[in-house]
Amino acid sequence: MARIPGEADHSPIYEDLVRERGDVVAEAQTAAEHTQHQAAQLLGSHHADLPHRRQA
Repeated sequence: MARIPGEADHSPIYEDLVRERGDVVAEAQTAAEHTQHQAAQLLGSHHADLPHRRQA
Protein backbone atom coordinates (compact mmCIF):
# COMPACT_ATOMS: atom_id res chain seq x y z
CA MET A 1 0.00 0.00 0.00
CA ALA A 2 1.35 3.43 -0.92
CA ARG A 3 1.88 5.94 1.85
CA ILE A 4 0.04 9.22 1.67
CA PRO A 5 1.73 12.48 2.80
CA GLY A 6 -0.07 13.69 5.88
CA GLU A 7 -0.31 10.28 7.50
CA ALA A 8 1.35 9.71 10.85
CA ASP A 9 3.93 7.29 9.40
CA HIS A 10 5.67 9.50 6.82
CA SER A 11 8.40 7.98 4.74
CA PRO A 12 11.97 9.15 5.42
CA ILE A 13 12.10 10.71 1.94
CA TYR A 14 8.99 12.81 2.68
CA GLU A 15 10.47 13.92 6.02
CA ASP A 16 13.71 14.95 4.28
CA LEU A 17 11.77 16.99 1.70
CA VAL A 18 9.78 18.73 4.42
CA ARG A 19 13.00 19.66 6.21
CA GLU A 20 14.63 20.89 2.99
CA ARG A 21 11.69 22.58 1.24
CA GLY A 22 9.07 23.16 3.93
CA ASP A 23 5.69 21.49 4.30
CA VAL A 24 4.10 22.60 1.03
CA VAL A 25 0.98 20.52 1.63
CA ALA A 26 0.31 22.22 4.99
CA GLU A 27 1.03 25.66 3.51
CA ALA A 28 -1.40 25.03 0.63
CA GLN A 29 -4.06 23.87 3.08
CA THR A 30 -3.62 27.01 5.18
CA ALA A 31 -3.85 29.22 2.08
CA ALA A 32 -7.02 27.41 0.97
CA GLU A 33 -8.63 27.90 4.39
CA HIS A 34 -7.73 31.60 4.33
CA THR A 35 -9.21 31.99 0.84
CA GLN A 36 -12.35 30.13 1.90
CA HIS A 37 -12.75 32.42 4.92
CA GLN A 38 -12.32 35.52 2.77
CA ALA A 39 -14.86 34.23 0.24
CA ALA A 40 -17.39 33.60 3.00
CA GLN A 41 -16.91 37.15 4.29
CA LEU A 42 -17.22 38.69 0.84
CA LEU A 43 -20.28 36.65 -0.10
CA GLY A 44 -22.06 37.40 3.16
CA SER A 45 -23.35 35.37 6.05
CA HIS A 46 -25.68 33.22 3.90
CA HIS A 47 -22.55 31.56 2.43
CA ALA A 48 -20.76 31.21 5.77
CA ASP A 49 -21.45 27.45 5.86
CA LEU A 50 -18.83 26.58 3.23
CA PRO A 51 -17.29 23.11 3.65
CA HIS A 52 -14.72 22.93 6.39
CA ARG A 53 -11.34 21.24 6.36
CA ARG A 54 -11.57 17.55 7.05
CA GLN A 55 -9.88 16.34 10.19
CA ALA A 56 -7.13 13.75 9.81
